[in-house]
Amino acid sequence: MQKLSMFINNRYVESKTEDYYDVYNPSTGEVIAKAPKCTAEEISLAVEAACKAFPGWKNTPVLKRVQVLHNVRRLIEEEMDDLVMSVATENGKAWEEAKGDVLKAKEATEHAISVPSLMMGDSLMDASNGYDTVMYREPVGVFLGIVPFNFPAMIPMGWMAPMCIACGNTIVIKASSSTPMTALKMADIYRRAGLPDGVLNIVTCSRQETEGLLKDERIKGVSFVGSTKVGLYIYENASKYGKRVQTLCEAKNHALVLKDAPIKRTAAGIINAAFGCAGERCMALPVVVAENEIADELVKEIVNLASQIKVGPAYDKTTKLGPVYSAEHKKNIIASIEKGIADGAECVLDGRNVTVEGYENGFYLGPTVLDKVTEDMVVGQREIFGPVLCIKRVSDFEEGLRVMNGNPFANGSVIFTQNGYYAREFAKRTDGGMVGINVGIPVPVGVFPFSGHKKSFFGALHTLGKDGVNFYTDAKCVTTHWFAEEEKKVSKVSTWDGTLNG
Repeated sequence: MQKLSMFINNRYVESKTEDYYDVYNPSTGEVIAKAPKCTAEEISLAVEAACKAFPGWKNTPVLKRVQVLHNVRRLIEEEMDDLVMSVATENGKAWEEAKGDVLKAKEATEHAISVPSLMMGDSLMDASNGYDTVMYREPVGVFLGIVPFNFPAMIPMGWMAPMCIACGNTIVIKASSSTPMTALKMADIYRRAGLPDGVLNIVTCSRQETEGLLKDERIKGVSFVGSTKVGLYIYENASKYGKRVQTLCEAKNHALVLKDAPIKRTAAGIINAAFGCAGERCMALPVVVAENEIADELVKEIVNLASQIKVGPAYDKTTKLGPVYSAEHKKNIIASIEKGIADGAECVLDGRNVTVEGYENGFYLGPTVLDKVTEDMVVGQREIFGPVLCIKRVSDFEEGLRVMNGNPFANGSVIFTQNGYYAREFAKRTDGGMVGINVGIPVPVGVFPFSGHKKSFFGALHTLGKDGVNFYTDAKCVTTHWFAEEEKKVSKVSTWDGTLNG
């Protein structure tokens, strides 16, 4: 049993709290660690450390800042297997999926390394006669990152820390109390990479302490990933206190399959997108909208392929579907399946009673497919966040697009077709912020923003891409004018002082 600590000022600090969260190994169902429910005073110390570190880090040349990230990238590569095992053990992702989690953190770090060019501003000589203007991008201050359970490496140490730090800010990360071990492990990588004290701090705490941070005037911005209900609350409340906020929330991504789509290849793409990471990702594909003409054939092929998926412990490299992250979450997924069946969906593949020999206490569910789901069913509208695929049937492209756009969430949307006209129409007219054309998980590489829409995102600037740089920096415009000899004698100046043309 490991007793976890906070990470403040480049050191692991034991909490004085008497309350701890259980951290489980989902593959076995065993408690493997205890994470502290840090006190308000301890959280304040983390913010204080970040505040103290900010002036020095802000004034560190950007090229020197990203040298630290070069070292981080190298250490991630050198310690890849150890980090992958950490993700697999605490989260339950199958080995290759856990590796993808870490690789995405590395990818985002590589993107942040390019900040010296991304932070470059703009300039215009003679913006008005004799007046030159330069726009710089500057660090903002201390940021707060609030992290979910499902990507222990990618979200805190990919989406949040690298870009925030590269831009010259400091950060306090509230790690998931369910899966904090990987972030804490990677914090030490940042220390060994040469990051100064206080620039990166990691804590685990309750909702009460987190709400205190939303009001803390020392925090200048908040990045959140999690449910829409909580995300909207954080967006409204942190914004109320003058902070910049981005909240990445729930999804119910749909894929429209037209009758000309190649069935076998399309089904293979759907299987990967629906059941990868046990469906516990906001870019999972939980709904397929199929044209009636090919729906039966498609469902048959999906069930055939899904039935062959090996369910097992996350760190068994032959496993294709690991456990879900907690016993409670497993119970909630089963309740959603049963609600769908009660509402009239047809369960054509049932994964509720899957067991894994030798791991009977693990939190396992097999692939589940619910056919003939309709728009009015809860199971077809709300995020289940598990290995459950819903099939909706439609008459044609227009009905399919209407069904998809009728959903309140819009992270991603996908179309499977060989028809260029419909693919183009889909890309133009879908509400989804990330669009796949014959791509089941249309997450762009990190140089582009993770651009969810509607109730999947609240804020003005997304994570990653140029949006990420703008979120973590402020624009500063400097206008300069130098006096010619004859102008030095002038005693009257326009109220616009030369900054107005015309």
